[in-house]
Amino acid sequence: MDWQKLETYFRSLDRSLFVGNDMKKHASHDMPLPIGFGQTISQPSLVLEMTQLLEPENDSKVLEIGTGSGFQTALLAKMSAEVYTVERINKLAEEAKKRLDALNFSNIYYKIGDGSTGWQEHAPYDRIMVTAAAGLLPDELVNQLANGGRMVIPIGPSTFQELKLITKTDHGEINIKTVEWVRFVELKGPYGWVE
Repeated sequence: MDWQKLETYFRSLDRSLFVGNDMKKHASHDMPLPIGFGQTISQPSLVLEMTQLLEPENDSKVLEIGTGSGFQTALLAKMSAEVYTVERINKLAEEAKKRLDALNFSNIYYKIGDGSTGWQEHAPYDRIMVTAAAGLLPDELVNQLANGGRMVIPIGPSTFQELKLITKTDHGEINIKTVEWVRFVELKGPYGWVE
């Protein structure tokens, strides 16, 4: 991965473009912000860290679960060949697409629906980024990850989750590493929280 390219683009990306007018004054702070519909945009340092963990390459096909406001999507699209992003809230997806179109991205493909089961038609993916917390690791996403691929996903109950790095060897073996504690909104659908 081109670390310098990622850092440079991350610093140039104006986060205020990805939040509502009432939140723009807070956009430069390293904190999560509401984007409507009970959803949030993560703090910039975590978005950068998760992108670094994912290690997208310039030929990577990436699946993103949870388009949200499109901030993470922009980073992934800058660093990858193609991004397939799934968002369940129609209005968020439409607004994100407008923002990303305005930034002249032409390598992003959008789907509105339940992202917890991935986007099977375009699998396998070299990288999978999940920006909502699952109660347990979704089998469908693991199955859609290419051999040699990487997935970043928060897993755990509603209070706090463990940020996991899932890697798949060239022979299809799964390795799971816990990176740190995080707090995300829920991944709705069959892999949501069971409490």
